[in-house]
Amino acid sequence: MNEQLRHTTVGLLYPGFGAEDDFPALERRLGGAVRLPLVHTSVGEDAHRVDALLDLGSAERLAEGARQLAGHAPDAVMWACTSGSFVFGWDGAREQVDGVAKIVGLPVSSTSIAFVEAVHALGLRRVAVAASYPQDVASHFVEFLRRGGVEVAALGSHGILTAAEVGTFGKERVADMVRSGDADDAEAVLVPDTAMHSLAWLDDLESAVGKPVLTANQVTIWEGLRIGGGSTRLAGMGSLFRR
Repeated sequence: MNEQLRHTTVGLLYPGFGAEDDFPALERRLGGAVRLPLVHTSVGEDAHRVDALLDLGSAERLAEGARQLAGHAPDAVMWACTSGSFVFGWDGAREQVDGVAKIVGLPVSSTSIAFVEAVHALGLRRVAVAASYPQDVASHFVEFLRRGGVEVAALGSHGILTAAEVGTFGKERVADMVRSGDADDAEAVLVPDTAMHSLAWLDDLESAVGKPVLTANQVTIWEGLRIGGGSTRLAGMGSLFRR
């Protein structure tokens, strides 16, 4: 199954530090089937606050990181950040990735866009959101999803102020977030924030609620493979990679 991915390389622009070790751990688990070179983009202030996130996702910070990825010869590039993309709105997030694409000359997307693409790929319409962010930031994600044609049945906001804190969450705390954010009439639970570890626990998270769970790091890899021409069928990576 994973043999098709042998030469697929997804370059990641990752802001600061949080759950960046999720990606090399996945590389090892897949035995080299996919490469995930990662460049840390600069961060002014680690804060889940709209002004700080607009600075985090600025064209200058992304351009600096994009130029560093060139030596890794990626097939596609992902801006591996949810909040630093959706705060720009639907059109702004598209402009963001278009700007990076002009630098790297490759297909480019972002985690926020990946969430919308993944929901549609699974044929879903109504979801719940379990967000680490404060309520005002999380509401921007809800609006982004709605602009992408995704109905949000419920929003759970946990008020975590920094990516550094989110990066300390273990499996049980993430599973608790997923369970508390679920809604009976939601077809899936979406868990934004690439600072949150998840890639080793995807099947367990889905078992916790009995429905698809889409996490930021999961959809980032899926979208990178999709736009980069790789296979998106991987074992142990949740419903999205089994479709």
